[in-house]
Amino acid sequence: MSRPVVPEPREPVPLRRRPAALLAVGAARLLTLFPPRRIRRALTLARRGAAPATAEEALAARRAVVGLSTRCAGEGCLQRSIATALLCRMRGVWPDWCTGVRTGPFRAHAWVEVAGLPIGETHSPGYFHRLMVVPSGAVRERP
Repeated sequence: MSRPVVPEPREPVPLRRRPAALLAVGAARLLTLFPPRRIRRALTLARRGAAPATAEEALAARRAVVGLSTRCAGEGCLQRSIATALLCRMRGVWPDWCTGVRTGPFRAHAWVEVAGLPIGETHSPGYFHRLMVVPSGAVRERP
C-alpha cells in the first residue's frame, strides 16, 4: 500500500517573478515527455555558461515553481526538478540536477542539489542512489 502524497506548502509568487517561473514549468512539462537520454542532453545544453547555484538561489527557484504549479507541489518530482533547474538557468546559475532510486521499497525520484545537499527535500543526502546527474560544473573535492 502506498502512502498518500501530501502536497508541499505553496507560497505566493510575486507578479514580476511569475512569467519566468511559468515558462520554466511549461518547458519542464514538455521535457518530461522525452526519454531520459534526451532530457539529460537538453539539460546539459541548457546549463552551458551558467555559474554554480547557491542553496538559496536553488531554494528560491524551487519555491517559485511549487508556488505556481500544483503538479510540481505534489507528485511531479521530475517536472519540479527540471523546472527548478531551468528557472535557475534563467537567472544565470545551475544546481546539480539528479535522478535516482532506492530499493527498499523501490522508489524513483528526481531532485536538485547544491554541494551534495538536496534542496527543499525531506530526504537526507545518500538516501537515493544517484543514477543520472547534470552537474553544475563546479569543481568540488571528493571525500
